[in-house]
Amino acid sequence: MSSRSTGSPFPPSPSPAPSTPASPFAAPRPVRRRALTAALGSALLLGSLSACGTPADASDGKTVTVTVGYQSKTINTVTAGTLLRALGSFERALRAQGKRDGKVYKVRWQDYATGAPITAQMVAGKVDIGSMGDFPLLINAARGKQLHAPTRLVSVTGYNLRGALNTIVTKPGSALRSVRDLRGKKVSSSVGSASDGTLVRALQRAGIDPEQDIHKLNQQPAVGASALQSGSADALSQFVAWPGLLAFQGKARALYDGGALGLPTFHGVTVRDAFATQRPAVVQAFLTAQRDATRYLQNHPVDAAQRVAKATGLPPEVVYLYNGAGGIATFDPTLKPQLIAALKKDVPVLRAAELTGPVDVDSFVNDRYLKRYGSDYPRAVRATAHPSPDEVWLRGADRTRSFDGPQALLRFVAAHRDRVRAAYVADATTGSRWFADKSVWVRDGARLLPFATRATADAWTRQHRGARALSYRAALEQAR
Repeated sequence: MSSRSTGSPFPPSPSPAPSTPASPFAAPRPVRRRALTAALGSALLLGSLSACGTPADASDGKTVTVTVGYQSKTINTVTAGTLLRALGSFERALRAQGKRDGKVYKVRWQDYATGAPITAQMVAGKVDIGSMGDFPLLINAARGKQLHAPTRLVSVTGYNLRGALNTIVTKPGSALRSVRDLRGKKVSSSVGSASDGTLVRALQRAGIDPEQDIHKLNQQPAVGASALQSGSADALSQFVAWPGLLAFQGKARALYDGGALGLPTFHGVTVRDAFATQRPAVVQAFLTAQRDATRYLQNHPVDAAQRVAKATGLPPEVVYLYNGAGGIATFDPTLKPQLIAALKKDVPVLRAAELTGPVDVDSFVNDRYLKRYGSDYPRAVRATAHPSPDEVWLRGADRTRSFDGPQALLRFVAAHRDRVRAAYVADATTGSRWFADKSVWVRDGARLLPFATRATADAWTRQHRGARALSYRAALEQAR
């Protein structure tokens, strides 16, 4: 099956077009693996051919050019990409390094839609440092080993310990109420991505065979979003920021919250092993810059969201949903045991889909660069995210307001309706943040409770006698 693209829901971005974009493709489920293998093979071949020219680390002895592959619109990677670039943190760190070693460093930024082309360019020696999600990271490790161009995972950008960075959405007004309703339906997903892993696991938990019981459309995010809008897909499983963007635009509603899986998902930074061996100071400079960008995002969340929005064309409200002070993503570069353990659990999923062979996760992970930051590293590794606060962002405000529970937020919104830019609440079951006006609301006694999906709301009302769903408008009225 294939779907017709009707244009990306992203506004035009001021960022340059990807240097080597991956071609959108949609294949019938029986030939999905062959299509993916062919696409990856073509990307690697093109990367190998292009590698006959100038290598990524172009050095004339005095000047060193470092090539960074990033995904501007995958906003869970901003501390190693979009925000890092906007702040100029890496360039500053390299200037400091240049004063120490007498070299002139230049950074070449290459923007991609997904992790696959970054991997292709890395194994071809054309990209030195790249950022991508957990499933693509494993493919990166496997391809690097297979082609004798090993890579190493050196840091994390953002994570969610429950898996809420990935969401399955459907069209507003769809009759689909839960993942169980996907049996026999057309579902768009990017095979080999973390969001596809969420789809596979969610279907399996619902007793649905992800190979036989649905019609999977293997598509890049923008193509899948268009397929959902045109009706050629019944549902879309994607990673940040697509689900939030489509919901914000009124083009989709959440069907399945990845946080229901309770399995960590994250994005990270990978480097070519040969590059790291030759230029460890550059890797250290990159991680120094990433730490600076992370602190900036944590200390100035609204400004950081606006900077990322300006660079990507995404609405600031959507960026803040994921990257805000209590957003879905927690930004922390440390390589936490929970995330490495989750990576190991991802390997069987990719192997079952015949997307990779065995992956030695322990040899892929290299935290020696981060450990150089001193005695606070062990403490930072143990620290995890705090619960997401309920927040309101008023028009014209340079900071948000936090509330002790959804009822207090609703009362504030009801009193300031014309001034509210966005309101964010946490799902009462999974804790996943979502837009208040896009949530499913339930009254349970004196409590008003938000849920990101109908499925979690339905589960609550079945288990709590007297609880009933109500509209957002009704919730606002009853909260007064």
